[in-house]
Amino acid sequence: MELTKKKQKWFKKEDIPLHLMALPTVIWLIIFCYLPIFGLIMAFQDLNITTGILGSRFVGLKNFEFLFTSTDAWIITRNTVCYNLVFIILNMVLAVTMSLLLSEVHSRIYAKTLQTIYMLPYFLSWAVVMIVVSAFIHYDYGMVKKLMVNLGLVDKGVDFYQQRGLWPYLLVFINAWKGVGYQTVLYLAVISGISHEYYEAAVLDGATKLQQAWYITIPHLRLVIGISIILAMGNIFRGDFGLFYVVTKDSGRIYPVTDVIDTYIYRALTRLSNVGMATAAGFYQSVVGFALILTVNAVVNRIDPDSAMF
Repeated sequence: MELTKKKQKWFKKEDIPLHLMALPTVIWLIIFCYLPIFGLIMAFQDLNITTGILGSRFVGLKNFEFLFTSTDAWIITRNTVCYNLVFIILNMVLAVTMSLLLSEVHSRIYAKTLQTIYMLPYFLSWAVVMIVVSAFIHYDYGMVKKLMVNLGLVDKGVDFYQQRGLWPYLLVFINAWKGVGYQTVLYLAVISGISHEYYEAAVLDGATKLQQAWYITIPHLRLVIGISIILAMGNIFRGDFGLFYVVTKDSGRIYPVTDVIDTYIYRALTRLSNVGMATAAGFYQSVVGFALILTVNAVVNRIDPDSAMF
C-alpha cells in the first residue's frame, strides 16, 4: 500500500509539466556529466587509439606517478591553489562590500545603472577580455604601456607578455573585474529581502551604518556566503582555462606564474598527445574537489549548521 501511495504521489497529473521542464536538464546531465565517467578508465591505461579504450593496456597508477613526479607538478598545483584562494577571499570581500554600498543607494535608477555596469564584464567571453587587456598592455599600441613609458616607469622595449612579475597581480585584478559584479548582485538580492524593522530598531538604539552592516546585514548573508565558500572550495584545484590560457595568450615565458592544472592538461593533450596523463589529472581534480566539499561542509556544519549545504 505504501509503495502504491508513493507512486501515486510521484506521478501526479499536475506535476507532469514540471517533469517535462526538468527533462532537458536531466538529459543534458546524463549525456555530458554521467556518461563521460566511463572515460576515467583511460587514467589507468596506456591509451592506444587503434585498439580503443577497451583494448588498451592497463598501467595502473603510472599516469598519476608521471603527473606528480614531473618538474611541473609543484608549479601547477601551487599556482592553481594559491590563485583560487586569493580569488575566493578577495572576490567575496569585494562583493560583500559593494553590495553593502549599493544597498545604501536610494535612487532606483542610479542603483540599477550601477548594477548593470558591474554585471556587464561577467557576460563577456574570455576572448573579448583578452582583447581588452591587450588594448591596454600591448607591446606597440597599449594605452597603459604608452603611459608608463611616457612617465619613465618602464623601458620602451618592455613586452608585458614576457614579464612574470606583472601577471599575478594582473590575473587577480582581471578575475575580480569580471566576476565580482555577479556575486554583488547575488548578495544584494539577499539584502533586499531583509526586513526594514531590524534597521529601524537599530536606528532607534543609535546604531551607525557600520554597526547596522556588521550586526544585521552580514549575519543575514552568512548562509549565502557559506554555500558560496563550500562550492568554491570544491573547485580550488580547477583553474579558469579562459583566464590562464586565453588572456595570457599562452605565453611560454610566463608559465611559472600562469600555468595551472587545466592549461597543463590541455597542452598534454594537444602537444604531447598524452591522453592517459590528462585523464589522470582531471580525475585527481574531481576526487580532491569532492573531498574538499565534504570537508569544508563538515567544518561549516560544526561552526554554523544553518550555513552548511547538507
